[in-house]
Amino acid sequence: MTTPATAQTAGDTEKLRERGAYVLRAAGCVTCHTDEESDGQFLAGGRALETPFGTFYSPNITFDREHGIGAWQAQDFFRALRHGVAPDGSSFYPVFPYTTFTRMRREDMFALWAYLASVPTSTRANTPHDLVWYMRYRLVNRLWKSLFFEPGVFQPDELHSKEWNRGDYLVKAMAHCAECHTPRTRFGNLDKDLEYAGARDGPQGESTPNITPDRDTGIGKWRRSELVDYLAEGMLPDGDFAGGLMARVIGDGLKYLSAEDLQAIAEFIMTMPAIRHPIGGGDAGG
Repeated sequence: MTTPATAQTAGDTEKLRERGAYVLRAAGCVTCHTDEESDGQFLAGGRALETPFGTFYSPNITFDREHGIGAWQAQDFFRALRHGVAPDGSSFYPVFPYTTFTRMRREDMFALWAYLASVPTSTRANTPHDLVWYMRYRLVNRLWKSLFFEPGVFQPDELHSKEWNRGDYLVKAMAHCAECHTPRTRFGNLDKDLEYAGARDGPQGESTPNITPDRDTGIGKWRRSELVDYLAEGMLPDGDFAGGLMARVIGDGLKYLSAEDLQAIAEFIMTMPAIRHPIGGGDAGG
């Protein structure tokens, strides 16, 4: 018999999973962890991610106990996101953007965990990475983290509005925009002097545009409403549409965000420091 208490618990669980599904979309998990080109199962991994260090294959993050994360504890999941550490104590490759997710609030991590537990499981085994020889040693990851990674939860800036801080959180703790729109050094870390200023050799070898409000090389001539339309529908100010990887980022993730969150992202991006950095080729669609 269903009691008011159990009904309340069931309702709370459903709300938590709904929040988790939203976090999943905001964090771009679907784009990386679903091999859509091969009609792969939702979140079962297998998507190839080509980098200068070799080809990485995204893992199965369904709750299958053998091939997914079903044998993990919630604390294992939190540690992966916050510290980039696997249940066996090894460090993840930074192609997994824990460098961004470290800023995620614990309640969003927990909601994401709860949602993943409800996703149909897949028995798809993970594909081994195909990397240059020196990247095959996990010790390299630990060294990289000691040089370039600092864990920590997002802290709002009291000098800015609630909307601006929400946009800051979405961009820096979830959507990991900098991971694609910032060039990297030869060591694979982000060049902080050119943060969000675009990369000539971005993910999959595609150029990524400068999304700072520089008027000549960035999006400084865009209206805020045009940026919101782009994030929601992929439509550029000239009427064209996003292509390449950005089309998937929008289709798998950003288009699911609320109008308020898209406005918040636009507010944050439009107030970032303008950086002049010509990319050449590519548009705001990647």
